[in-house]
Amino acid sequence: MSGAEGLVVEALDVALEGRAVLSGVGFSAPRGQVTALVGPNGAGKTTVLRALLDRVPAVGRATLDGVDLRALPPATRARTVAWVPQRSALAADLTAEEVVAQGRFAHGEGLATATGDTVTRALAEVDALHLRGRRFPTLSGGEAQRVLLARALATGAGCLLLDEPTSALDLGAALDTLGRLRALAREGRVVVAVLHGLHDALRFADRAVVLAGGTVRAAGPASEVLTPAEALRTWGVRWQEGGAPSFTRGDP
Repeated sequence: MSGAEGLVVEALDVALEGRAVLSGVGFSAPRGQVTALVGPNGAGKTTVLRALLDRVPAVGRATLDGVDLRALPPATRARTVAWVPQRSALAADLTAEEVVAQGRFAHGEGLATATGDTVTRALAEVDALHLRGRRFPTLSGGEAQRVLLARALATGAGCLLLDEPTSALDLGAALDTLGRLRALAREGRVVVAVLHGLHDALRFADRAVVLAGGTVRAAGPASEVLTPAEALRTWGVRWQEGGAPSFTRGDP
């Protein structure tokens, strides 16, 4: 599978404290598409992202456009793959603009030199220019999520990895974020996001990878993978068609 355009993961194994967490995980995430990682709690979804970032010891291969990610020097990898965590542990009293400027560290820029056009464009791309002077610890969950996404965009990375990007957001903010991820993918990026809501994955993701017990249960186009049969097999729940409301942004 190596040499394909986009992210290709092959035979990824992770063991932590003597316990197998991932075993033989493989999937592809093409450029221009949103790929959702879904599965029950403890399935290994976040560990997959951490392994791709070389934050946990792993065996296997992950390539982006044919380049082995785990063989790249850390600074090069940071310019190639950007990470948006579920929650930020950042407690420093930085402005939103300064947080976004951290995305330029991998390019050898510091806070004093990185607050120019690149940071402004990143904030604008996520509709967060109005937040640039706000202190990061004072932001709401949705506002902080926008700033963290802008920080990832400021790296210039062509691959974005996001861990439950809507978990702390209200309904409107979640819809905005998922729509924004689709737009970012359509610009030619690889976008891989851990999602819990199957309806969200069906609506906003092009591809889905179902993880359970540290292995891939199914992978492919979201509409073909996320089915009532798969919901019963993986989550043990019955899919009630028409039983849940559907929401969209816009006027009534």
